[in-house]
Amino acid sequence: MNTATVEQLMDIASKHFKVERATLTPDMDFFEKLGINSFQALGLLSEVEKNFHVEIPDYELQGVVTFAQLSDVIDSRK
Repeated sequence: MNTATVEQLMDIASKHFKVERATLTPDMDFFEKLGINSFQALGLLSEVEKNFHVEIPDYELQGVVTFAQLSDVIDSRK
């Protein structure tokens, strides 16, 4: 897990979903914590891909539910 990537992800999610940044942690289930569905997650993913200049295929996101897991996927695409 790349701490800088995780921090950026939590910043993006905080702004996108208008939640207090301090309430987010790397290992939390962001679907549960943010109360989002898969459609809303796609909106977040679009912002993440633009921010990190990566394209992440859907199949690589199967089972990814934490910021730490998502950071690993992003870092593997850089």
